[in-house]
Amino acid sequence: MKRRAWRTALKSYMVPGGMFLAGAAALGTGLLPWPAFEELAGRTVPVLGFVVAMSLVTELVDDAGLFRAVTDRLAALGRGRVLLLWLLVIALACVSTVFLSLDTTAVLVTPVVVLLAVHARIPPLPFALTTIWLANTASLLLPVSNLTNLLAQSRLGLSPAAFAALVWAPALAGILLPLVLLWLAFRKDLRGRYGPQPVHRVRDKVLLYASAGVTVLLLPALVSGIPVHVPAAAAAAVLLGLFLWRRRSALHWSMVPWRPLLLTAGLFMVVEALHANGLTTALASAAGTGEGLPALLQLAALGAGAANAANNLPAYLALEPLAGSPVRLAALLIGVNLGPLVTPWASLATLLWHERLRALNVEIRWGGFALAGLAAVVLTVPVAVVALWLTSGMH
Repeated sequence: MKRRAWRTALKSYMVPGGMFLAGAAALGTGLLPWPAFEELAGRTVPVLGFVVAMSLVTELVDDAGLFRAVTDRLAALGRGRVLLLWLLVIALACVSTVFLSLDTTAVLVTPVVVLLAVHARIPPLPFALTTIWLANTASLLLPVSNLTNLLAQSRLGLSPAAFAALVWAPALAGILLPLVLLWLAFRKDLRGRYGPQPVHRVRDKVLLYASAGVTVLLLPALVSGIPVHVPAAAAAAVLLGLFLWRRRSALHWSMVPWRPLLLTAGLFMVVEALHANGLTTALASAAGTGEGLPALLQLAALGAGAANAANNLPAYLALEPLAGSPVRLAALLIGVNLGPLVTPWASLATLLWHERLRALNVEIRWGGFALAGLAAVVLTVPVAVVALWLTSGMH
């Protein structure tokens, strides 16, 4: 059993480890020049620090039982009406994505919401699709919502409020239009009523209330304008101290997101090396120029297509130098944030979401997933770009 576990662990690290080694090789061979690497590190090390801190925060908050307590409260607030429960799940997924990132919604909100639907004898698919679609399409409003946003914020030097002021209209479109499609597709499943739901037993009320308090304080701190890695690191330190005091056995090294870290750091270096060797020039004609509506639609479509072909992070990194202005960068974010709904690998959140569903024995048919996602992308991305164009004063 131990040997099998080691083999499984090694396999899971093959792609992230390989990407990191490729990036290191590019640096070692000079394909990634050292000055370019220093500039890259200056931008990305705080971002990666934030990713680590927020991963620890969400894991510890979940272990304290906060997400289960919230879903228990949602089940009670739903008053036995399936449609009202779905609306409450939408609110939870949006708040989780906007303030805690799309990966938090995919990893932690999905299982509790799906289990809630299963226990209530409601078809779980509408709730599962709602969480993953909103994990992607609700991730445009704040820098902390998505790693691509943090990179864009660092490039533009915008405060969280200024960032939100730039993208609020397409962010709203990214939430509302997918929800309309979901309601049209599942309106029959969202009718009816459900019975009273069992309430989870709280293992440690001190940990639960303290974790809730840390989360309540953290959310406004993340949009205060302070560099986001600072409040995230402070929250992680407080929670680690609480768990060392109350439940030391819950702490383990796997809480650190080693695989995403290796993969992301490797992608940063590989794509930067490609830029140093002509990638920007090669993509220039496809990305277009200017801030007119056709140019913005072209860039967003290219971002969405690249995200579904490869992944949203390398798609953003490859196209970022061609965005130029804040409005063009926002159009690119529309493509890489709202677009990854077609292929399973388009965003890490979708892969993590699928892992959770497999553990819950909820089957997803990728053909139907892709067709539904394509319909959502074809509708949502252009409307979001038009919303950006109308509110940015470019028309």
